[in-house]
Formats: sequence, structure tokens, C-alpha cells
Amino acid sequence: MGPATSEFVRATPPPYGGGVVSAVGYRSRGQTPGLHRGLPSPYLTLIFSLDGPVVTGATPDQAAGPGAARTEIVVGGLHQSPAYVVRPEHEAGIQLALHPLAARALLGLPAAELTGRLVTDGTDVLGRAAADVREQLCAADTWGERFARLNAYLARRAADGSGAVRPEVAEAWAWLARRRGAGTLPGLAAHVALSERRLTALFRAETGVTPKQAARLMRFQHAKGRAARAFAAGAPLDLARVAADSGYYDHSHLVRDFRQYTGLSPSAWLAEECRNIQAGGHRDGED
Repeated sequence: MGPATSEFVRATPPPYGGGVVSAVGYRSRGQTPGLHRGLPSPYLTLIFSLDGPVVTGATPDQAAGPGAARTEIVVGGLHQSPAYVVRPEHEAGIQLALHPLAARALLGLPAAELTGRLVTDGTDVLGRAAADVREQLCAADTWGERFARLNAYLARRAADGSGAVRPEVAEAWAWLARRRGAGTLPGLAAHVALSERRLTALFRAETGVTPKQAARLMRFQHAKGRAARAFAAGAPLDLARVAADSGYYDHSHLVRDFRQYTGLSPSAWLAEECRNIQAGGHRDGED
């Protein structure tokens, strides 16, 4: 076996405008087989594997056992705990982070319909045409060609799509995103001129999570990105500063969210993801 290699290529800009938050092509060879933690985020996941099925489970044992999900096109909704992904000796694919409010246009259903399942086979959501697109991506010679084919495919889906997101829900999401998850539910409800109960019901029906859960995911995403960038730059990890800059009450508040969303402390997660972070694989819509 030769030396381990990892390649991450970001599409700049991402395919299909604001509906796709980020698109990353990845290819690894010679890596030690193991498990990777797929962390919760405020985005949906769409993966086209270019090298065998993606194998996932809700627990390490499930991922390594006969109950694992195996699919070459992965669609994942918003979730509140890590997913465990088998890391083989070699892998390749394109991973997209989709805005939840673009799910109707790009996937043909609201993001809420993806909740309750760790992952969904992409052909069950996108139809058999997605398998044809995957074959085209596998046959393409360059990442640029793959991203262009994917952009054309998503544009076709959006042109055929139907169903609008309620403006109150769209504005509620934008309000939370502008504040990186800060703000209160009463303040948010007043901003969109709905009762807290009505807003929560509409928001959950569209996205699969409540406004409070979405805010926590946004806050965690920002904190995780700051910690990963500092680690990649070789800077000392100042969790108190990361917590304060990300809208947490204090350091212990940040640690509690890290433990829920990763199953680890911040420092333990950074140590586990060391090689992935240094290669740039942690980026998921973060600047």
C-alpha cells in the first residue's frame, strides 16, 4: 500500500446558487479503515459516491454491522446526533450541503419529510434519473466537469419543481441565520408576526426541526468552524473565546452542545478529525 493521500476540491461558486451552500469533491487513497462522524448541521446532505456505496449507521456498531445503510446516493435531513460513516481504504464522491428551504425545489419534498431516518437512498427521493447522473459524474475526467454536470442537473430539477415555502418560515430562517442562532423565540415570533406556537408548527412542518433546534445547529456550526480553522492554522484552542464569539452562555454550554452533536468534547473531536481538518475537509458552508 502506498502513502495515504486525500484531495478536497470546493466548487466556487457552489452549483445552483443559494440552494446549495457548499459542494466538495473528495478522493482518498491508502487511508486506514475506520469510522468518520457525520455531524449535525443546519444543512441537508446530498452525496453522490463515485467509488462504491456510502455505509452509515446511527451507532458505531450499526455502521459496522448488517443493519448499516448502504447507498451510492445519500440524502440526509437535519438531525440532532452524529451519524457514523464507514471510512474505507479508498473513497471518492461529491458532497453537497443543501439549504433546507431549497428542499422542495431541488429534492421535490419539504426537508421535514427526511426526518426520522438517518439517510435516505437518493433514488427514492430523486428517481432513477439520479443514478444516470451519478454514472455521468463517475465517467467525467475532471472536478470542473463533474460540478458542471451537477449544476445542470440541479437546474433542471429546480425548473421542474413546485411548491413554495411560506414567507414567514423563510424569513424566520433568515433571521436566525443572520444572528448565527442567537435571539429568542419570542423575538423571532414577533418579527414574523406569528404566535410562538404557530411559528414553531409551521417551521417544523417545513424543516423537520423547531426554531430553537435550528438555532442550536447554526450556533454549533459556527463554533465548530471557528475551532477547526484555529486548529488548522496551528493556533491554541481558546474555547472560552470560541464560545463567546459563537453566542454561547459560557464554555460549559459549548461543551454540552459538542457532546450532543459529536459524542465528544471539543478537544477530543479536533484530535479525531485532525487529518481531515488539515486537509480542508471540515468546511461545510463556512467562510
